Amino acid sequence: MIAEEILLSYGAEYEKFKRGDTIFSEGDIPKCYYQIVKGRIKLNHYNEAGKELILAILQPGLSVCELLLFIDKKYPVNAVVFEESVVLKLSKAKFIQMLDDNPKLSRDVNKFLSERLYYKFVMLENNSSLQADVRIKGVLDYHKSFSPDQSDYSYEVPLTRQQLASITGLRVETVIRTIKNLEKQEVLKIINRNIHY
Repeated sequence: MIAEEILLSYGAEYEKFKRGDTIFSEGDIPKCYYQIVKGRIKLNHYNEAGKELILAILQPGLSVCELLLFIDKKYPVNAVVFEESVVLKLSKAKFIQMLDDNPKLSRDVNKFLSERLYYKFVMLENNSSLQADVRIKGVLDYHKSFSPDQSDYSYEVPLTRQQLASITGLRVETVIRTIKNLEKQEVLKIINRNIHY
């Protein structure tokens, strides 16, 4: 999202994380801007029964909960390293200074936040559906929205069937059955067990 050179010029530092590391936990106070350089990070929450709900799996180039740097609220989610990752980390004060110094960059960040919020609304609407295919297509649309190539089957979905179940609140069996039906309808393709949307 933000060019690495710009972040580095404001004092950002690279930080390495192993799979399973926690970058921040639910209830922590946001103090830094995080941008993924390599690897994937999941945002999750555990409900009162202890069941994991995955809210997003973030790819390289994306930032992690940056919207909370603009308000005085604690993190409502955990950021857990999904696979070995490298992240650029910049203090909140330097992040705000960077945006103040670069109005165009500030507009770009606002545009990105607006797009992400739009797709979150769409996902929320889809996840309230009783139809499994609507829920799954909503998640696929959201994740593909960050890909520069929007053509049919161009996006290899980086989610397992279990992760899709955790995101949509469906059972794994339902996700598997629905994915097969969506393939028959030519909504997606399965290539080497991976979903292409």
